[in-house]
Amino acid sequence: MRPYQCCTGTKQIGSHFRRLLRAPSRARRAALLGGCLTTALLGATVGGGATASASLPKLVVADVAPFTGPDAALGPTYLVACDAATNAINAAGGVLGHDLTCKSVDTRGDPADAVPAVRQMYASTSNLVLVIGLTSDEAASVVPIINANKTVMFAMTGQSEFDHVYFPYFYRLVPPDVEEAYADMAIAKYYLHDTRVALAFGNDIGSQAFVKPAVQAAQKAGAKIVANETLDLSATTFRTEADRIVTAKPQVIFTEALGPTDATFLSEVKQENGGRMIPVIGTSATISPAWFTDVSKAVGASTLASNFVADNLVTLTSGPAYTSYEKAMLAEKGKVGNSGDFSTYLSAPGAIHLYDGINLAALAMVEAHSTVGSVYRKYITTIGDGSPGAVTVNTFAQGIAAMKAGKKIHYIGPGGPTNFDKFHDSPGIFQIDKYSATGQVVVVKDIPISEIRALS
Repeated sequence: MRPYQCCTGTKQIGSHFRRLLRAPSRARRAALLGGCLTTALLGATVGGGATASASLPKLVVADVAPFTGPDAALGPTYLVACDAATNAINAAGGVLGHDLTCKSVDTRGDPADAVPAVRQMYASTSNLVLVIGLTSDEAASVVPIINANKTVMFAMTGQSEFDHVYFPYFYRLVPPDVEEAYADMAIAKYYLHDTRVALAFGNDIGSQAFVKPAVQAAQKAGAKIVANETLDLSATTFRTEADRIVTAKPQVIFTEALGPTDATFLSEVKQENGGRMIPVIGTSATISPAWFTDVSKAVGASTLASNFVADNLVTLTSGPAYTSYEKAMLAEKGKVGNSGDFSTYLSAPGAIHLYDGINLAALAMVEAHSTVGSVYRKYITTIGDGSPGAVTVNTFAQGIAAMKAGKKIHYIGPGGPTNFDKFHDSPGIFQIDKYSATGQVVVVKDIPISEIRALS
């Protein structure tokens, strides 16, 4: 079924009445009067001039991501953000009178499983208005399917192919993997002053996408890759890989290997190195509750806090946008995962940027008076990037209030302002993060764009 499109806006209702008056027959007039006009007139006005009715169907946001397999921590992180965003939107009156709801679609982190999962999603889901998630594990295989179905999507993939291939319904608030690899090398060169680097990445598609740009960045930085190990995510021990890396005597290890892999691998590196931890630089995917819990148990929380940093996208940590995001996220505490580690969700890049994506899409629907992707998608960049005379809003509720007052809006959420290019990419700037011994994410400093570009 196509997403619900009705005469919910004031202009649409007026247009519908004009069509009604011009209708040539009683039967035609009856048909026009039925359906969406009748529904529109039943409820109270909400959502920027839209109308509400208890009979209106819920609009579905699908989280297409791994929920099982080695990258199983990603899907639940995105789902927390989805629930937080949609619950806040619903509390503000919903979208054109509709509540939003979230649905998980498990890709298992494998293209072979992702394609049938997405096809089944379309076969079984009514009123699907938005897709989020889409990691590098499955994006290349399913983005063309989602785009062909004219469904707006906010993706977490960093694959560089999306830097130059245009998909009209594809939007991305995270940088390509190549930029993140350069950020990691900038951390090593400019902040740790390390020139002997070991690479240890999982054998999944998403993790392997970092390897080639990391090698290129090392050459540009005058660093040396002393070891390059691929970690089989299905393995239970990595003694051989750990021994090779320790023998190569790196000053730092670059890594992304999700699931229990990094925990086991780094524990074995520590053992092979005489009980001493080799410093680690992780990708932004290592800033997650599951990763910290697993690795801190394996190597010790204080040891991890003293020997680990990661790149991450710069996000707001205070102010009205972040306060609203934090409140919405904390309302989900206890509903997913280990609530003791829940604070890490508040700075997880996937959670922050997909929360923003959902708000951008919802506001665009209201502005367009439609939940149809082909109609509302063009408003995403206008609302995200802003336009002359637009007022800044930090929440869906503020956006609705401003639109009701006849104002143009510029949404800035906890991920900061957007700057979409012609491929619908809006990469931000990077920062250096670390963990405290209790799992809190601590921001060390921003990485100047000049240092990343010097390596790119």
